[in-house]
Amino acid sequence: MTRDIALVAFAQTDHRRTSDELSEVEMLMPVLHDVLDRTGLRTADIGFTCSGSSDYLAGRAFSFTLALDGVGAWPPISESHVETDGAWALYEAWTKLLTGDADTALVYSYGKSSPGSVRDVLTRQLDPYYLAPLWPDSVALAALQAQALIDAGETDEPALAAVGARNRADATGNPHAQLSGPVPQGEYVVRPLRTGDCPPIGDGAAAVILAAGDRARELCERPAWIRGIDHRIEAHGLGVRDLTDSPSARLAAEKAGAFERPVDTAELHAPFSSQEVVLRKALRIGDDVRVNPSGGAPAANPIMAAGLIRIGEAAARIHRGASDRALAHATSGPCLQQNLVAVLEGDPR
Repeated sequence: MTRDIALVAFAQTDHRRTSDELSEVEMLMPVLHDVLDRTGLRTADIGFTCSGSSDYLAGRAFSFTLALDGVGAWPPISESHVETDGAWALYEAWTKLLTGDADTALVYSYGKSSPGSVRDVLTRQLDPYYLAPLWPDSVALAALQAQALIDAGETDEPALAAVGARNRADATGNPHAQLSGPVPQGEYVVRPLRTGDCPPIGDGAAAVILAAGDRARELCERPAWIRGIDHRIEAHGLGVRDLTDSPSARLAAEKAGAFERPVDTAELHAPFSSQEVVLRKALRIGDDVRVNPSGGAPAANPIMAAGLIRIGEAAARIHRGASDRALAHATSGPCLQQNLVAVLEGDPR
């Protein structure tokens, strides 16, 4: 890397089960204003804008173009979009800043899951020839992964319940969380996963600002420097994968430099409690690492924004001095199919 690039601001919505009274633009605009206000920048000061969302959630093609009304696309701006979680939009913006074509970037993502059945929508991610025609939904596939972990002796149902309970207990300190505090484990959704093992369905948005070099120090008292970032993908066919492990997450962490020195914080995008078990092993996260102090995806899981929020939450801890070196993880697809890992550091204190 030829330039030092940092996250200098992060903002998100209060995540809710439903926001029927708001369009995507109306949901997004306060977040965009908030993140810009944190740096004192205006839209005209941003060198590059990149967004992440899904047309499948909105139910219409090129729905992201409507969200540009919230950014302000006139006068013309340099803009791009990824049809996935905003964490991958951040990766594109990071590469743009590396080239020197821009010194600042605005990255945002959003998702409204409440209007339809997320479990049905996410089947469209599957292999179109063998899996998608069977319509196995996201919870059923996560349950297969959880059962594989139990059969392998990696965990059990009480341990999974403890993961969900810990995340939602930590979320009591997060004013943006959709769920927090004691949550009953509830009935089985798909055995062995109960209600407390599964993420909430809800609507939300998030945004971050990236800046390079001295510009980052001008905009933020303690920037969260991106020391490494990488993303990898598993085979599309679930039948050829070991669901108890995540080689792609491990490789992404290695390439991002996560194993070079210990981290003190890890924000893991693990919507299901069983996925945290897989990620802790793949990313070599010990008991001394603070995992999901925000509550993680079990507390708020807006589709297409939850991964970007993990990076933003890790950066925010560095901004306020609660962390010095943090690992942030984002995932997309069934059973941790795609994984992105970023390593963030603050300046020495």
